[in-house]
Amino acid sequence: MLAFVLHRCIRERKTLMAWGRADLLKRAVVEQAKWTWLLLGVLAVIAGGGGCGKRAVGKGGGRIRLATTTSTENSGLLDVLLPPFSERYGISVEVIAVGTGRAMKHGENGDVDVILVHARRQEEEFIRQGFGVNRRDVMHNDFVIVGPEADPAGIRGMLDAADAMRKIAAAGATFVSRGDESGTHAKEKELWDGGGVEPSGKWYLSAGQGMGAVLAIAHEKQVYTLADRGTFIAYGPKVSLKVLVEKVPRLFNPYSVIAVNPERHPHVKYMQAMMFIGWLTSPEGRKIISGFKVGGEQLFFPGGVTGADR
Repeated sequence: MLAFVLHRCIRERKTLMAWGRADLLKRAVVEQAKWTWLLLGVLAVIAGGGGCGKRAVGKGGGRIRLATTTSTENSGLLDVLLPPFSERYGISVEVIAVGTGRAMKHGENGDVDVILVHARRQEEEFIRQGFGVNRRDVMHNDFVIVGPEADPAGIRGMLDAADAMRKIAAAGATFVSRGDESGTHAKEKELWDGGGVEPSGKWYLSAGQGMGAVLAIAHEKQVYTLADRGTFIAYGPKVSLKVLVEKVPRLFNPYSVIAVNPERHPHVKYMQAMMFIGWLTSPEGRKIISGFKVGGEQLFFPGGVTGADR
């Protein structure tokens, strides 16, 4: 990859030489900045890859701000994943745990240095608009449709999650939505759309809350909701809800980490963000993710859409 970057730098230089002097100067400044950032990012990923031995940045590493979905915090994953990174590189991580939509908004505004989210379509738009760079697949798990043991809508064991959601709506069975533009909410809307349903009425409750709070509401009312498996397992002892629909393609849930674009927000700590990305996707980071369990059950699996890095 490093050779590729250098090749591109040389090719851009040849192109610039064919231009007029005024255009050359203007373009050269832009290109120098672009390729400098990219080259530094590559070196940061290499440094964080875990294959070059331990090398602490030291106390001068500073701090980065991470906006991430609530599932990574509610599940307890960040409690075991962040300390080893900070210890090695001397970089503390300030966590802002919100829904994916709000996490991306923090990135758009330049309020954070890096985001860890799980809403693939929104991620692609975030990058297309120039707010983020260097997205990497980190891990995956899946969503589950949960509800009361009695299962009044009769969805238990269904093989199509969208059909299950349609059946809940048809029965008028109460469903609690996060309603917070999170990755889970985005998946829920995708499922309603797939089932040809526009959810509304007394049976549909929009909580505007995080996953833990929504599970508590669903438990108290003994109704249906959509949850990421990691948070559901972490909250399992606190709720009496049952997993009714699971392990079907529509419920796959990949997580990505994305650096905020320094060309859009020059003040962001891009180098440190890339070191963090390198850490998450390194053998050591992947080992921590694989080894994180609650009640003996693994909550997240390293890799992306196919269960392996793309």
